[in-house]
Amino acid sequence: MEQKHFFVAPGSITRFFSKPVTTLLLALSLSAAALSHAQTSPSAAITATVRGLPDFADLVEKVGPAVVNIRTIEKRDPNAAARSEAEDPMAEFFRRFMPRPGPMPSPNGPRGRGGSPDEIPRGVGSGFIITADGYVLTNHHVVQGADEIIVTMTDRREFKAKLIGSDERTDVALLKVDANGLPRLSFGDSNKLRVGEWVVAIGSPFGLDSTVTAGIVSAKGRETGEYLPFIQTDVAVNPGNSGGPLLNLRGEVVGINSMIYSRTGGFMGISFAIPIDEAQRVYEQLRTSGRVIRGRMGVGIAEVSKEVAEALGLPKAAGALVRNVERGSPAERAGLEAGDIILRYEGKPIERSSDLPRLVGGTKPGTKASLGIWRKGVPKDLVVVVSEAEPDRAARASAPRSAPGATPSNFLGLMVSELSEERRNQLRLRGGVQVDAA
Repeated sequence: MEQKHFFVAPGSITRFFSKPVTTLLLALSLSAAALSHAQTSPSAAITATVRGLPDFADLVEKVGPAVVNIRTIEKRDPNAAARSEAEDPMAEFFRRFMPRPGPMPSPNGPRGRGGSPDEIPRGVGSGFIITADGYVLTNHHVVQGADEIIVTMTDRREFKAKLIGSDERTDVALLKVDANGLPRLSFGDSNKLRVGEWVVAIGSPFGLDSTVTAGIVSAKGRETGEYLPFIQTDVAVNPGNSGGPLLNLRGEVVGINSMIYSRTGGFMGISFAIPIDEAQRVYEQLRTSGRVIRGRMGVGIAEVSKEVAEALGLPKAAGALVRNVERGSPAERAGLEAGDIILRYEGKPIERSSDLPRLVGGTKPGTKASLGIWRKGVPKDLVVVVSEAEPDRAARASAPRSAPGATPSNFLGLMVSELSEERRNQLRLRGGVQVDAA
């Protein structure tokens, strides 16, 4: 499934700023000429600047073959669809005036790329091969709900992929194709990334295979309301890039492209990638057991504000404020109380409240973990025995995958709700919302 919050006319390509760029280049040339007496060899300075820019050609040639296109298909019951259309007066309207995107099938011919009338293309995404025997990483939201997953390589070979496991909370999924001797990518260290460092994304935006874009790391540890500390970049990421690799200049994967920030539905220069260190931990569990096991303590937490820190005598606003302790939980047995501030977990500082769930979630159930807390102005040490989180507790809330500030669903003064998957299929839509009130 492709990324959320986009609407782009299929096949449309727009050229921007062709004339202004020419004018700008002329202005720069005139400025350089005017300063030629004040500076030594301006052309040499410009050449030196250009020489300082990275050349991505060798990197892309090396790693490109390991990046794949992922196509997902949903199978439906044609009899059920026909009955629904006969009963629904709106179905004929959508059939006539809002046909499905993509190639138009002949009355008795296949749908799209070799499909059948009973198959609905769900979307296009990206992924990358991490082992020579065919393990592929991508996003959870790319393959979620798919009945069939097709992996296409740059040499046009196609494989049906098996879903080994998928983790909604981190938006990571692991696939397996039946092949050997495949090109693969190596994991880098996302912790060593520096703000301002060059990075490259390869993927299939809008289904355009093997598209390369580049930019810099804009920020690290960016909190977006999700479970992870995202890598923020200015690399152009569009629908279809989801699940593709974010690479450093050594050709190592440092992130998985996952989502963008947008007020308009289009790319605005802010994109987010899942740190590969987090994704690697998920991959190892998915490969071993097909699911991710997380630890839990059983506390509700909040951010420590400056006012709270001053009131409690903390030297700075840091840590996780305990709002409530679940009855019978590991936290209660450890002696945690509402109002405590957790400053350290297993010796690691808790700078923000969001640091704690990641650390606890990554702890093996049954582990005795040390806690450094602040209680009524006094530091205190506790030990908690981490338990296993239930799947529903570990799952992330099913909110749209958009960063804060994205356009709200009721910005036109309409009360709307999400269309169910069944309803979208009945109306032959790939997306949209249902108007509940105006």
